[in-house]
Amino acid sequence: MNYRHAYHAGNFADCMKHALFISILRAMQRKDKSLLVLDTHAGIGRYDLSGEPAQKTGEWREGIAKVQAAAPAALASYTAMIEKLGLYPGSPAIAAALLRDNDRLICCELHKEDAPLLRRAMAGQANVAVHERDGYAAMRAFLPPPEKRALVLIDPPFEAVDEFAVLTENLVAAYEKFKTGVYVVWYPIKHRAPVRGFCEGLKLSKIRDVVTAEFLLREPLDPARLNGCGLLVVNPPFGFEAEALPILQALVEVLGGAGCGVERLIDE
Repeated sequence: MNYRHAYHAGNFADCMKHALFISILRAMQRKDKSLLVLDTHAGIGRYDLSGEPAQKTGEWREGIAKVQAAAPAALASYTAMIEKLGLYPGSPAIAAALLRDNDRLICCELHKEDAPLLRRAMAGQANVAVHERDGYAAMRAFLPPPEKRALVLIDPPFEAVDEFAVLTENLVAAYEKFKTGVYVVWYPIKHRAPVRGFCEGLKLSKIRDVVTAEFLLREPLDPARLNGCGLLVVNPPFGFEAEALPILQALVEVLGGAGCGVERLIDE
């Protein structure tokens, strides 16, 4: 557990992930029925981009700084959320800001130093719970939810060499327990082989109705660099594919990316 997101907050991958996450959550809230949001690898909730970790890498300057300066229309919901919340918001802060009175948020963070910071960031919100525990185990514990509707964000640090295999195993297990949940999985794109193996493995599972959305900062040729990232969405809300593409295209234009795409990986 060495990964600390404070060094990477607001980078291009955060911009892609959070802009699409807002779109998905709001789409699910078009229905009045209550909703559980489960954030399995939540981080600390908010990030000070003027602090030492963010300043050390400067990754945010090539991400959120460019997005805010350009302010493209397709990213208006995302940039408005950041302006509203102040410090750069992680997914827990974004979800908490969008919760309705009948929604709940469960945030899980295993890192011993980050979990207390997350608890402090989420303090005072009656419909938000913070758990210092393994996010994969949390899916087994909290699904299916009483609400019978859930958005599960799975954003592992990918420190372990077998993370894709562990992710696949746990995603398949969660789906078998709760087939109607919306599962949103962030994954890195360094080179194509690991991502291809991940997708092929899911095609062999019983999971249905899967869409991928990808953003490439560079061509994925150097396995030592984060060249892009993707979101894999199981049971995407109606209209997700149409909403995701303009967001990705805006990021390519603003950040000088190498390309993007939305693909249906597995049919319903």
